[in-house]
Amino acid sequence: MIFEDRDDAARQIIPLLQTYKDEDAVVLSVPRGGVPIGYHIAMAYHFPMDILLTKKIGFPGNPELAVGAVSLEDEVLDDRFTMDPEYIEQETVTIRKALRERYKKFMGDRQPVDLEGKTVIIVDDGIATGNTIIAAIRMIRKRKPLKIVVAVPVAPFRTVVKLRELVDDLICVSAPEDFYGVGQFYSDFTQVSDAEVVQLLKEAAGHAAAFK
Repeated sequence: MIFEDRDDAARQIIPLLQTYKDEDAVVLSVPRGGVPIGYHIAMAYHFPMDILLTKKIGFPGNPELAVGAVSLEDEVLDDRFTMDPEYIEQETVTIRKALRERYKKFMGDRQPVDLEGKTVIIVDDGIATGNTIIAAIRMIRKRKPLKIVVAVPVAPFRTVVKLRELVDDLICVSAPEDFYGVGQFYSDFTQVSDAEVVQLLKEAAGHAAAFK
């Protein structure tokens, strides 16, 4: 299956979320590519939208090897690795500072949405290995949501199987066996700009406030 663009992907996901239309839900979009999709979902169901910011902690000397991940509020570590606690603390402080700066750039002075007791719908324009989303799910669980739902247009079948065990619901329009990258499933996979992210988040915030 090929999506025309992110708007087309969102149109196909929205009906699949109908069961959550009356729930106290929040959309967490992964910037930048997940924001246009999350925007359409949030507008369709009058849900508030926030962004999901995480960054991996790399192994010393091999930054591509993830030994943990950091969000604005939490961190998770891969217990397969024995790490120097001082290194982990320094990396966590550095990463969280960068995430806060990025959050302010996108969200201004708006505070992160409280997830406790809510249905959290994680949205991206596609998932490859799922490792980043898995780390995010583990951190979100600490914030005591009622449910965690992942909603994406496309992900490889093996990743879908892996993620289904970790969330309350997983909505994936297409789960191909042959998967080389998210972009191969879009006719138009133009990079989303920071300015577009800011504008969509601002519009979603105004819309959600009007329906409180």
